[in-house]
Amino acid sequence: MSWPIVKLEDVFEIVRGGSPRPIDQYLTDDSDGLNWISIKDASNSDKYIYKTKQKIKKEGLSKSRLVNPGDFLLTNSMSFGRPYIMKTTGCIHDGWLALRGNKSKVDPDYFYYLLGSELLKAKFKALAKGAVVKNLNINLVKGVKIPLPPLETQKQ
Repeated sequence: MSWPIVKLEDVFEIVRGGSPRPIDQYLTDDSDGLNWISIKDASNSDKYIYKTKQKIKKEGLSKSRLVNPGDFLLTNSMSFGRPYIMKTTGCIHDGWLALRGNKSKVDPDYFYYLLGSELLKAKFKALAKGAVVKNLNINLVKGVKIPLPPLETQKQ
């Protein structure tokens, strides 16, 4: 069966995180702080991010990016291209790209495995820029072409 080939930007809103600086001035132990999602909160064996080790003050939100349950996070440097699905709300720094899918087009499990597939890893690797440390950016990721089966097929 043949499915349409679309760009990731046709399926997802793709944004980059941001970091309030200096970060030490924004970290807090207050219970009303916002979850600060770092690479340390994700492991190579986990599909989901449920909690964070740190929080930032609410003032840091204007210098960061808020993500919500169901959003995908994609590392954008070093071991770039590793996907995670958010199970909590929090702020992301500039080492992450967030992908917010259109619920009528996106089954989270399908896209988790597609985004982490060897096919997409190879595409990301070919597009990544940098001499020593390879990085992905929003525009590179937006233009990556993928097959888009119907939602019912994705769920299978």
